[in-house]
Amino acid sequence: MLMITLLAAYQSMEFVICQVGLKDSIYPYLAFVIIGFLPPLNLLLTLTLTRKLSLNIKSFLIFIPAIGFSVYYLFVIPEFAVSSCAVLYASYHYPLGDLFGAFYYLPILISIILLIKFIPKADDKKQKLIAKVLLFGAIFISLPSLLGFTLIFTAGNYSIISSIESIMCKFAFIYAVCLSFVCLYNSPFNDERNYFKYLFNNK
Repeated sequence: MLMITLLAAYQSMEFVICQVGLKDSIYPYLAFVIIGFLPPLNLLLTLTLTRKLSLNIKSFLIFIPAIGFSVYYLFVIPEFAVSSCAVLYASYHYPLGDLFGAFYYLPILISIILLIKFIPKADDKKQKLIAKVLLFGAIFISLPSLLGFTLIFTAGNYSIISSIESIMCKFAFIYAVCLSFVCLYNSPFNDERNYFKYLFNNK
């Protein structure tokens, strides 16, 4: 639910930047702070499912890069700029772009690998379905990255990569649908409804 909220918050920031016209450096900074926490949250969700990771201080170590970038960028906010706004995405200029990208993609890649390894071994049908839905969503939002790197190596075109975070968040609408399904399917209220349905059918 937190990831869905962050995705909605990012889309709201992009609307403010591109449609309302508020392009001061603080706005793209806030947008990057928001999306910087999405991949580690996704990895935390994946680890909780595949490795039965309990939420403790150690589990939150995966947020150190996102926190580090947020704090560092706080001191260089004037270096943030909106390069352009298109219908489907926005392009930004920001410091340490390659390093940010590496820490942005790595948790997504790790999540995909963990889910691929988990699905064949999962005995619980409910967990297997959740893992399949999350894997589909993770692969789907990775398609722009795959296309972007393909264009770089084949045509030297950096247009997609320069806007990759924004484009991925547009593709993440499908992932938000996947997350919504997981939230509803894994809800404790769902178990209660099934329990009462079982009692009703066996009266």
